[in-house]
Amino acid sequence: MLFKGCHKGLHTGRVGLPTHYTLPSGDKIPSVALGVWKARKSEVGLAVQTALKAGYRHIDGAWTYGNEAEVGEAIKASGVLRKDIWLTSKLWNTFHAPEDVEPALDESLQRLQTDYLDLPVAQNADSSLNVELTANPYPTWQKLEEMVEKGKIRNIGISNFNIRRIQNLTGNPLKFKPAVNQVELSYWNPQPELIQWAKENNLLLEAYSPLGGNGRVKDSLAIPVVKEIAAELGITPAQVLVSWQVQRGVLTKLPPALAEKLEKAAASHKPERSVDPGKNWGVDIFDERLE
Repeated sequence: MLFKGCHKGLHTGRVGLPTHYTLPSGDKIPSVALGVWKARKSEVGLAVQTALKAGYRHIDGAWTYGNEAEVGEAIKASGVLRKDIWLTSKLWNTFHAPEDVEPALDESLQRLQTDYLDLPVAQNADSSLNVELTANPYPTWQKLEEMVEKGKIRNIGISNFNIRRIQNLTGNPLKFKPAVNQVELSYWNPQPELIQWAKENNLLLEAYSPLGGNGRVKDSLAIPVVKEIAAELGITPAQVLVSWQVQRGVLTKLPPALAEKLEKAAASHKPERSVDPGKNWGVDIFDERLE
């Protein structure tokens, strides 16, 4: 389980998180990323440089975040070699038409001051949703495969895809399978069915908002079972939640009994999405009315 977070010290300590995961291409993606969503242009540069100095080697951004140029400048100023940094970006819904894919990618590359992305993610989370390409993303995927062959990207990911949509995509003759599916995974929205399916089908999940997102971080860190486990292990509540997400995907990091205790607690309540922009746009981006 890959996840995005911004908590220092996640690579070390008793939880012993794995530092990388191997993708179908053979590339090794760092297990922890600094996500720069909502980071202001005046602040993101310092955040990126601080993270790189602290040992982070995975930066997760997007064209639509409006701060790619600042991220690129910060990486350049950090002194860390490009080959040692994993860059994830998003192909926004506005650019899912095949003729728009390469120009959008080139713009991100120029702003980030690099000639390739390690992982662009075809994202399904915007009011400009192309209904036809959302129902059938294969034309977009074929163009992204061309970008792999051109050397502009090295892997291809997806975001906010449920099982049905993944199967719809992978039912086509793909040259490159999805490397990562970036979805919301937290105590409030644990998605056990998707996690089990991903394990069975060898698809790495990347959790956004692993601490709750959209104003729920404080609530997440105050969950009684989380605080109890943190006290028992001598780590922070944030580290407990992060370790649990990693454990759910690949490796055991919390003692099994405590991980099972947290899993049961998360499954005991009705799932709640922290991030669902479709509510404001009248678009069912998660297909939940179909499930």
